[in-house]
Amino acid sequence: MHRRLWPVIATFAGVVAVVGAATAFPAVLTAATPRCTSSVPFKKGDGGYDTFRIPAVVKARNGMLLAFAEGRHDSGGDSGNIDIVLRRSADGGCTWGPLQLVADQGPDTIGNPAPIVTSGGRIVLVSVRNGGSVTEAQIIRGQVSAVDTRRPFVQVSDDNGATWSPLREITAEAKKADWRWYATTPGHAIQLRSGRLVVAANHTTPPTPGTPDTGAEGKYNSGHDIFSDDLGQTWHIGYVDENPDGYVNVNETTATELPDGRVYFNTRNDATSPGHRADAYSADGGRTLVKPFRPNDTLVTPICEGSALQTSRRDLLLFSGPYDWTNKRAAMTIWSSRDSGVTFQAALTLTGLPAAYSDLVQLDQDNVGVLYETGDFSAYETVTFTRVPLSKLLK
Repeated sequence: MHRRLWPVIATFAGVVAVVGAATAFPAVLTAATPRCTSSVPFKKGDGGYDTFRIPAVVKARNGMLLAFAEGRHDSGGDSGNIDIVLRRSADGGCTWGPLQLVADQGPDTIGNPAPIVTSGGRIVLVSVRNGGSVTEAQIIRGQVSAVDTRRPFVQVSDDNGATWSPLREITAEAKKADWRWYATTPGHAIQLRSGRLVVAANHTTPPTPGTPDTGAEGKYNSGHDIFSDDLGQTWHIGYVDENPDGYVNVNETTATELPDGRVYFNTRNDATSPGHRADAYSADGGRTLVKPFRPNDTLVTPICEGSALQTSRRDLLLFSGPYDWTNKRAAMTIWSSRDSGVTFQAALTLTGLPAAYSDLVQLDQDNVGVLYETGDFSAYETVTFTRVPLSKLLK
């Protein structure tokens, strides 16, 4: 049996959540604090976990950095006993506090952490649960019970990530009855300047009538977002892009708000269009898309998640992801766009090693951070954090 290192357990409406206890930290980072370049908040085997995957990172209102990941107990696979874990940094990502357990569903899966830091300082975390003994293929085929299928939840922290509320289910509000697979982001979600919370997501639907229910439709994902106008109390489904045509199939999606108020969505595309990336814009806060997702051929990645971030510079939008022409996950790269995502240029490659999922965060006016999966022989050996000056990304 896995040894538990974090003891506080709360029960809410039949759902068990483990809440990380408060931890003492040094003073929050100041301008005079020495800066590092890179650190490793999660390493394979830490805390008794086999593998850490699916990184997300945000900066709390007090300056604390929060690095989230899935802690996978038994293997690096997507099914099984998976928790949401967290480490926090008070010095800009140079060092990290103890491993905290944010959400635990026993032998089941709870993952895809999508944190949002609100203007008032509350951190809202949306995640997704499913039975640990079922596979993605079984969920896509509709072969699982209602309790074991994918179900979204929300929890909050009002102390910069030190402790967390119990999980609260939002399936009835955030998922249509005929959707099967369901996933948030991965990576951070956003609060718009209007106050609205927006979480990009994806789902699958049953096959069209007359088509065998083989699970092949899993290749033909669809996209949507959910939004909340009351800081996560209630949720609504926004745009829905269901176009499983084998050319653009919306999968894991990242979102950021542009200086002109539009929301920019960039998605992993598991279909045949060049570059494996597609994007779209919303002019109404995520309720609808101006046009459906279309390929962006100036981003060339393998089939993989990526992260978008509008920086403090109005003319600089960033994207992070592996850069590899042979469709292998390697060479974590940051792309820059000076035209709000119409075109991108590769600006900086962080490593030539294997690399996969990533998330971007603004650290201060002059620096961003990247939390990403990487390792010497596999992309899933560590989750590494790297600081990057914006001056290196101005292509």
